[in-house]
Amino acid sequence: MKRYCLTLDLKDDPTLIAEYEAHHRQVWPEIQASIKGAGIRHMEIYRWGNRLFMIMEVDESFSFEKKTAMDASNPKVQEWEELMWKYQQALPGVAAGEKWQLMERIFAL
Repeated sequence: MKRYCLTLDLKDDPTLIAEYEAHHRQVWPEIQASIKGAGIRHMEIYRWGNRLFMIMEVDESFSFEKKTAMDASNPKVQEWEELMWKYQQALPGVAAGEKWQLMERIFAL
């Protein structure tokens, strides 16, 4: 399985961060189905302050292009993404509206 790591910031507001975490304790079933349907076999999100770190393990059917196309045609995913953007903010230096940024692995043991 291939692994991808991504990062994103939340708005630096304790109330919004708490709400974001609450949503992720009860992720909508349609969102979970969409994630699995894209070939993502395992996903974890970690938080430090307002910085998020996502680990995705994917099967051979996964591609970011496929996931993007699937998400664009799924109204429930679009609803979830709109809701999540209430809590999220772009990382410094990325284009407006860009969310999760792929990280480059620089070390492995």
